[in-house]
Amino acid sequence: MSTTAYNTASNSASHRGMITVTIMLASILQALDNTIANVALPRMQGSLSATQDQMTWVLTSYIVAAAILTPLTGWLADRYGRKPLFLVSIIGFTLASALCGAAQSLSQIVVFRVLQGAFGAALIPMSQAVLFDTYPREQHGRAMALWGIGVVLGPTLGPMLGGWLTDNYSWRWVFYINVPFGVLAVLGVLTYFPDTQHTKKHFDFLGFAMLGLFVGTLQIMLDRGPLKDWFNSSEIKIEAVVAALAFYLFLTHILTVERPFVRLAMYRDRNFLTGNVLIFVVGIMLFATLALLPPLLQDLLGYSVFQSGVVTAPSGAGTLIAMIVVGRLVGRVDSRLIIGAGLALTALSLWQMTQFSLQMDMSPVIWSGLIRGFGVGIVYVPMAALAFATLQPALRNEGTALFNLTRNVGSSIGISMVQALFVSNTQVAHASLASHVTPFVALSHGVASATGSAAAALNGEVTRQAAMIAYLDDFQLMFIMTLLAIPLLLLVRSTSAARAQPKTVVLE
Repeated sequence: MSTTAYNTASNSASHRGMITVTIMLASILQALDNTIANVALPRMQGSLSATQDQMTWVLTSYIVAAAILTPLTGWLADRYGRKPLFLVSIIGFTLASALCGAAQSLSQIVVFRVLQGAFGAALIPMSQAVLFDTYPREQHGRAMALWGIGVVLGPTLGPMLGGWLTDNYSWRWVFYINVPFGVLAVLGVLTYFPDTQHTKKHFDFLGFAMLGLFVGTLQIMLDRGPLKDWFNSSEIKIEAVVAALAFYLFLTHILTVERPFVRLAMYRDRNFLTGNVLIFVVGIMLFATLALLPPLLQDLLGYSVFQSGVVTAPSGAGTLIAMIVVGRLVGRVDSRLIIGAGLALTALSLWQMTQFSLQMDMSPVIWSGLIRGFGVGIVYVPMAALAFATLQPALRNEGTALFNLTRNVGSSIGISMVQALFVSNTQVAHASLASHVTPFVALSHGVASATGSAAAALNGEVTRQAAMIAYLDDFQLMFIMTLLAIPLLLLVRSTSAARAQPKTVVLE
């Protein structure tokens, strides 16, 4: 295959600002929908007369569709060009969002969420690839700072925005809000986006099918596992077997065919490989924390949906500040030092979260969130820039797709992991605490002489304390994982070495 020419940087320099604004709109659109619908589920459940089990498909359908089609993004961009792919993706995502808001039944909204996830799959990877080619190499740090704002702030601000729209208007507005931004993004692409060359590429259907089956089944298993009590459910067992078999067939296939769906040349690049491992860990830390904090604040501390969103918003503010600052440092300071500092700050915030208590006020949540957001923002920018510093431009479309797929899989595994551990640790802690509730303790609480309501109240408090212990155990686990990720930086090439590495051409 002749290598596609990626020379859009010089052609789009005059429109760089508007291209960046359009990219950020598209990134925020997709990233926001990962979390904004979560807080509206109880209202949607009542409106659509659905069970809790059925409502999980509103989230699962979107996640699975996006996960399956994300790896296809690179092939589509190379085959048809980025501009047509962006236009189709944004238009389809916007229309699907409007249909979700207008849905009258559960089956309708699940179908429309599948379409929303399918069309939105290309937005984040292509946003990253376009910014790499729009900005010169010495400004890649700044470009990744802008890209990261949309990717990280969307999920962070989603619960607060979703809660406000649901409380003040209707759950339908968590979908309708996408429409005006989608229209603006379409106009930006039509007016300012440069065309890229494209070439007819071989399509490895079997490789894509096996990868899609693996990712899709894994996502369903991870999303429904907590609800189905994991491997005590036959559904989860079947999904685990299918995912393992599909992954085995995918690996066997790409290692034996001449032109596989995933070009292994990317993973021979040490920076790209290490960057994928780090983004996997960051996906676990960022999204698992976002999944734990709202129920902790709402169920144990009595916060409303909007209040919990406001208290966690400083995390997004810290990320925004960090990305603005670090974007200017990348290229001047060794990126490994910047990433190490960011991981250290993230670990510090997670340690602070292990000190949470049921008697605390808002300040520990706000300060730990601000530090965590600042740490994640410091990590994100140089990590994304370094991961692609030595990767050939011809591999960027495919590389950004796989990079973001790794982040999404990491976030799904992280969320499922902490939820499973929370349930298990709550049961263990409850049993341990209950064993210390002797007749003398019960008598001191008036249980022996009161009705069953007093005993129920005492049991409720034991359950509440056990749940808090389980949350602290999860925060401690993520604290340890963050510390263990720091030595991985020894595998990353320094910025100067990455720039000095000669480029080679990989033929398909």
